[in-house]
This record gives sequence, C-alpha cells and structure tokens, in this order.
Amino acid sequence: MKKANDLGKDSIRSLVFKLALPSMVAQLVNVLYSIIDRMYIGNIPTVGDLALAGAGVCGPIVTLLSSFGTLVGLGGSILMAMRLGEQKKKEAEQILANSFLLLTLFATILTIFFLLFKNKLLITFGASETIFPYANTYMTIYTAGTFFALLSIGLNYFITCQGFSMISMSTVLIGAISNIILDPVFIFGFDMGIAGAAIATVISQMLSCLFAVCFLFGKRVPIRITFGSYSQKVMRKIMSIGLSPFLILATDSVIIIIMNAVLQKHGKAAEGDLLISAATIIQSYMMLITGPMVGITGGTQAIISYNYGAANSKRIKEAEKIILLLCLAFTTVMFFISRFLPGLFVQIFTEDQTLTSLSIWGIQVFTLGIIPLSLQYTFVDGMTALGNTKISLTLSLLRKGCYVALTLFLPIFFGARNTFYAEPIADIVCSIISTTVFFLLFSRHLLAREQAVKQANAVANTNGLD
Repeated sequence: MKKANDLGKDSIRSLVFKLALPSMVAQLVNVLYSIIDRMYIGNIPTVGDLALAGAGVCGPIVTLLSSFGTLVGLGGSILMAMRLGEQKKKEAEQILANSFLLLTLFATILTIFFLLFKNKLLITFGASETIFPYANTYMTIYTAGTFFALLSIGLNYFITCQGFSMISMSTVLIGAISNIILDPVFIFGFDMGIAGAAIATVISQMLSCLFAVCFLFGKRVPIRITFGSYSQKVMRKIMSIGLSPFLILATDSVIIIIMNAVLQKHGKAAEGDLLISAATIIQSYMMLITGPMVGITGGTQAIISYNYGAANSKRIKEAEKIILLLCLAFTTVMFFISRFLPGLFVQIFTEDQTLTSLSIWGIQVFTLGIIPLSLQYTFVDGMTALGNTKISLTLSLLRKGCYVALTLFLPIFFGARNTFYAEPIADIVCSIISTTVFFLLFSRHLLAREQAVKQANAVANTNGLD
C-alpha cells in the first residue's frame, strides 16, 4: 500500500507544504479552540475576569500534562521515521508498541498524581484566594480526562510520521470543532460556568483520542499498534529523543507558572489578579504565533528524520531552508498584525478598559522578538529531528533560563508590569546564539551520518563476499 506521502522520493518543496500546512492549520485550530474556551470563560456574567484568571493559572499546568504526550509521541515518531528510512519495518512496529504502552502508563500515573496534589500546586503557582475556586474546579475536571489528552497528542505524531498529514490534521480538528460547539452548551446552556468549559474540553479530547486509536489499529496504516516486543532499551531511547521537546514544553509551562507567581507577588493586592488576567490574554495571543510555528517545524520533522535515516543530506538541507522561509514569512506577518490590530483580539476576552489597555500594551511588548524567534524554532527542532537532542536541549534550556532570570529580576528593578519584557529579550539574544551553533554543527552532523552509513555498507558488502 502506498503511503499518503513518500518522504524519501517526493519533491521536498511539495512534502514540506503537504506536511507543514495541515499541521500548521491543525495547531492553529487547536490554539483557536483554546482561545475560544478562554473567551467564553472571560464572558461568564459577573465573574468572567476572575474565572479567566483562574483558567490562566491552570493553563501552564494543562500544558505541562500535555507535554508528556509530546515526550513519548515526538520521541517515538522521530525514532520510527528513522527506522522507516532505513527500511526496518519490524523495529518501527516495536517502537510504536512501546510508545503506546508508555503513553498509557504516563496517563495513569499523572492523573493520580495531579488529583492528589492539585490544590497545593494551584496555590503555589499563583492562585489567590479569590481565583482559587475557579482554578480548582477547572483543574479537577480536566485532570480526570488526562488519559485521553495524552493518548490523542502522543499517537497523532505516529500518524504524521507515516505520511498521513490530513488524517493527523483531522485528529486535531475533531477535538477543536467539538470543543467550540460544546463550550457554549455547557458554559451557558447548562449554566455550568468554568466547570462546563472543562467538561467540554475533556469530551473533545476523548473524541480525538478515539479517532487516533482507531486509525492506528486499522488496516490502512502501514505501521499499526501491536502488543508485545516491549523493551526497556527501546523505551529509554524513545524518551531520550523526546526529552528535548518535552523540556521545551514543560519549561514553557514552568515559565508561565513563575510569571504568574511573580506578577501576583509584585502586583500585590492592587494589581496581582489584573496582571494575571492580562498575562492570560497575552499568552493566548502568543499561542497564535507559536502554535502554527510548532505546526511548521514539528509537522515536517518526519521529512528530516526519514532522510537522516536514509543518509540523504541534500534533501535534509533543502527541507530546512524551506521550513525556515515559511517560519520567517509567518512571523513577519504576525509582527505587523501585533503592531496595529491587538485591540481586536483583546476585545473578545473582556470589556474592562483597564484590562484591555494593559493587554494591548503587553502583546506589543511580547511580540518584539518574534521574527528572530522563528530561527530558534526552526534550528532547534531541526537538530531534534536529527536525533541530536543534547544540542537542541541545551539551546532550548538556555533560552528558558534567560527568560526565567529576566522574569525574576526585571520586576525587582523596574516594577511588575515590566516583567513582560523578559520574552522579547530572551527571544532575540538566544535566537542569535542558536543560529550560530546550528551553522557550526549542522553540516558536520550530516557528514558524520553519511560516513557511518558508508562504513556500514562497506562492512556488509565485505561480509557478503565472504
């Protein structure tokens, strides 16, 4: 059976667009339903702004939970794509089987852990007495559906890496559209408030999960979910490759958690909850930028991994160039939109003029460094796709460390509101560093792979003659 896209033979330009655009659309829709979720919460009568702040405290914890799906899904799919490039189907099947088991174990353990400790976590991460009831309600219901969220996120990577970009997009669309429809029904129709938003999200994730599981058990896909052939060595390899993107997402969550805590501390009773509400709106806007970029760079990693397995450096370099141009074009457009139209976005969340003004200013500050940020995303995800997780992880953690340091120290010297400058400063400085490191190491890494394959082929030919 022919795959939807042949990662080893189809035109690179065509492959990048075929994989990047559906993934980009899927991520954008995924972001939109998260934004719409917050929009409905922000417009709950009388308590909208407080409920929005509560959801904002939960946001990074939700992302932290979801990042475990990326740990296994992206790590396993990159490894599986390499084995497919090497024409090792049995090993690819073993990787998927081990990944499915890992996802199930993580989902079960995390559900139990967060249900036991969520109250302490919410208070630690910035929930004041006023907004705690809203955060607690949302987090309790969402955590109960963690199993479906992790499996949906994790398994979708294995659909993409086998060339089924449209099916992968459909997995996300099913959840996103379901959530957009169910949100107003549960929040306003059943008058359940923020609890309704959480219930709608869990049901939507359940539908996405069922779709992904059914597809990967079906006959249409070349590498299906099987049981058995479990190996601790394979599991460790999956997690070692997935560790870099996992820590990128996890530290994103930690940064938002730290920012919320810092804003609450330095904003005090006068501005703490207001600043967290504004930060929630600003982070929602940033998701419109980072989400599609993740779609472009993450959705095309299978092309790089497959051709790395096949030791085809020319196709890898061509793919990286096109991916970078796509990211630069997208972030340039979003930079100018952020200068002139952020008010239209903020207005869907709140009618409060103080919160509106603060959020518009915050969006314009946060987006000062988004064009160079496209270099960071392209090159770090490119090194991850090549299996060079030490470099990608180091570059990612450097940016996160810079961000955290600035988040902690800027408000001490310049006031709570100027905490928002941590994002663009970290983006610009660390994008320059990542670009330099990438160009120093990228070609060497590809050359080493080519030489390793040539040596392996030479040994195989010699043994064959013997």
